[in-house]
Order: sequence, then C-alpha cells, then structure tokens
Amino acid sequence: MDFDRKESAAYLANLLAKGASRALQARADGSGFAPGQFPVLLELWSGDGLTQRELLDRLDIEQATMANTLSRMERDGLISRKKHPKDKRASLVYLTTRGKALRETAMAAASETEDALFQGFRRFERELLLEYMRMVLANLGRDPRL
Repeated sequence: MDFDRKESAAYLANLLAKGASRALQARADGSGFAPGQFPVLLELWSGDGLTQRELLDRLDIEQATMANTLSRMERDGLISRKKHPKDKRASLVYLTTRGKALRETAMAAASETEDALFQGFRRFERELLLEYMRMVLANLGRDPRL
C-alpha cells in the first residue's frame, strides 16, 4: 500500500496546525503576541507565578523552544521572571501589566479563528470532530484535556 498524504491523518493534522496558527496570527496581527506564545499566555492567565518546568510539563514542548519563547516574551514586555524563593536554580514567570492586558484581544482572536475553522459545520459535526481529535490524542498517549 502506497502512502497517500491526502489520506494521512498525520499529514492533514500537520497542515491543520500550521493553518490554524497562521489564521490566529492574521487575526492577532499587531496585538503584541505571536501564536507560539499563546499557549504560554493561556497558562499564565490561568495562574501566574509558574516555573519554566511547570510550563514545560503543562504544554509538553521542548526545553529550548520554551526558553526561546520566554526570552522573547520577556524582551517584548509580556512577562517578568523572579527568583524562586526556595529553588535557587529556578525562576517564577509572571505576566506583566502588558501581558495581562492582552487577554481580551488574544481570546477574541482565538475565538474568531475557531469560528473560521468550523465555518460551515453544524454544531454536532464540530462536537464530533473535537471528540475524534481527543480520541486520537489519547491514542498517542497525550492527555486530551490539555
């Protein structure tokens, strides 16, 4: 059996991820954050003062990617880092006033992106696709609630 990328879930998922990221970027253009920063922002909006390790564990991304993302976010004034009071090797990541202020704009851009992704879907089709995506993630050993 030959590999057909048009019938490959992995290939299509990759295209979907890239397309969704570009769509979010287009809707958020000029708002002060990049799509790769959005998952970090979501975690920090849920609870400030996390270590880099906690962010890594929650988002399941590579250490180098997280370090670069946090450095860019700090450079852009979205986060600040403070020394951990008990672990001298760690620092705590906090949103700045600017980072907190992005929430409404970022969430609106994300909501608009979701609406665009599901344009033409009926409600049950959207719910079914999301459920199938969670099942595939579970099959890959990923927590589908992330």
